[in-house]
Amino acid sequence: MTEKRIRVLIAKPGLDGHDRGAKVIARALRDAGMEVIYTGLRQTPDMIAEAALQEDVDVVGLSILSGAHNALVPAVIEKLHANGLTGVKVFVGGIIPGPDVAPLLDLGVYAVYGPGTDTQTVIADIQQATSNPEK
Repeated sequence: MTEKRIRVLIAKPGLDGHDRGAKVIARALRDAGMEVIYTGLRQTPDMIAEAALQEDVDVVGLSILSGAHNALVPAVIEKLHANGLTGVKVFVGGIIPGPDVAPLLDLGVYAVYGPGTDTQTVIADIQQATSNPEK
């Protein structure tokens, strides 16, 4: 019997047009054996939540470099919950100031990553998050 592969949606919410980091993470996750869906640039919270629902993902990774994380992340989480996706783990990467990390974690974000984070850290965190659905 084959083990279920982890399904990850990588999204770029808002007007941020820089997606190199998102593509690096997507490739690393794919190379680690995960199924990765990349939504592309300029996604709305509604679009991200709908894609997560349609693709039946375990994880949503948000890449935000625009500084709009305090508006976009809560909106994405709200839309995911409205779609019944309360068990989907949310990860955030990008330019996130230190004082903004704790409020994002309090919203239910599993982990926040800054520039230069080792991809192996992200892979291990996703594997842990999906093997422990209670957290």
